[in-house]
Amino acid sequence: MRNFLAALFVLTFMAPAHSAGSAPDPALAAAVASPARTIAFRARDGARHPTEELTFFGLHPSMTAVELWPGGGYWTEILGPYLKDQGRYYGALPPPGDPEEDRGVARWRARMAAEKDRLGALQETILGKGHYDIAPPGSADLVVTFRNLHNWMYDGYANEALKACLRALKPGGILGVEDHRGPANEPQDPRAKNGYVRQDYAIDLAQKAGFEFVGSSEINANPRDTKHWVDGVWTLPPTLSQGAKDRARYLAIGEADNFVLKFRKPRH
Repeated sequence: MRNFLAALFVLTFMAPAHSAGSAPDPALAAAVASPARTIAFRARDGARHPTEELTFFGLHPSMTAVELWPGGGYWTEILGPYLKDQGRYYGALPPPGDPEEDRGVARWRARMAAEKDRLGALQETILGKGHYDIAPPGSADLVVTFRNLHNWMYDGYANEALKACLRALKPGGILGVEDHRGPANEPQDPRAKNGYVRQDYAIDLAQKAGFEFVGSSEINANPRDTKHWVDGVWTLPPTLSQGAKDRARYLAIGEADNFVLKFRKPRH
């Protein structure tokens, strides 16, 4: 299992592909540009495109938003300040019990506590096997998850996690999913042991859970990623599992080819 701690370091379906959409909210751009963000996080913005991705998902400052498995806090450091005055943030953490994941959660909590005046009230919930109450039913405008779907597939509860998202969202609410895109011409490993998920497979999972597919964005596409690495996606940055071996090569490739998908809970 590629767990919560790993997340700290850390074509496809023939449907309409969309750009990031309308111009970003200046307040969102300011939250991303804030010098108060962790330096290592800011260094990854060129690969992760946070302003464009959150704009594509339709984030607004008055929303109730749920972030699933926030990892080291890359997105929390943006969402917290942006939602602080008008909205609400829920962070759904892995359940306690795994030592590595527990250490990761402790680090996230420590980092967020140190920035509580800037980040605002961050409400914690739990997502994991047997723990699917990520927010009060029908309360969320937006649920987002970044590079986590493959973990839930590995542990066999991706369907339950997606249904939890459906329950938490208001009718018409949005689910935003980013993950490492697997080759469209190869069978999907149901457990996604290499960290890659076919885009059409991810869309099918969400639709089976009850979502409507809205569209996709190519803002995090990387054609240099061949998807065939000695240690799966973790061979590439930011994990660089091979250490010094071929490091320059992997750095030149960059972070994985990632899909960005947008779904809607049916309005009725």
